Amino acid sequence: MRIDRTFIMLKPDAIQRGLAGEILSRFEKRGMKIVAMKLIRVTEELAEVHYAEHVGKKFYAKLLSYITSGPVIVAVIEGLDAVQQVRKMAGSTLPTEADVGTIRADYGQELPMNVIHASDSTSTAAREIEIYFKPEELIDYELDLKDWVLSFQHLKD
Repeated sequence: MRIDRTFIMLKPDAIQRGLAGEILSRFEKRGMKIVAMKLIRVTEELAEVHYAEHVGKKFYAKLLSYITSGPVIVAVIEGLDAVQQVRKMAGSTLPTEADVGTIRADYGQELPMNVIHASDSTSTAAREIEIYFKPEELIDYELDLKDWVLSFQHLKD
């Protein structure tokens, strides 16, 4: 296991339904930390950059319309194997196929209204973090509880 960072976006339906605190607290309860976060309105231009790999797909226009329809929260989450853990916690992109207990199974409706975006790889996470955050917006800090979550240091004689 390694400590890495990943990107998440709480989509417009998560914000409109008042789910931001509940969703973010799941990551914190898992022992991860938020190293950057902001509430923004995604512009059409920003959405086109973020979703460039989907240009030409039949759902592209609907996706852009949805993601620009209201405010979102973008954040960088840091933790043990953060990319993998966050993806697993988010669940399948299609809420009806997401495992019980995942964020999308608990709160998602249908595509594209599945409440959260989570990077699918470390390279994607790096790309998406760069789109939404300047390097100086990523805050390095230590959690006081890190020894309780990340190791068994407190059990040593």
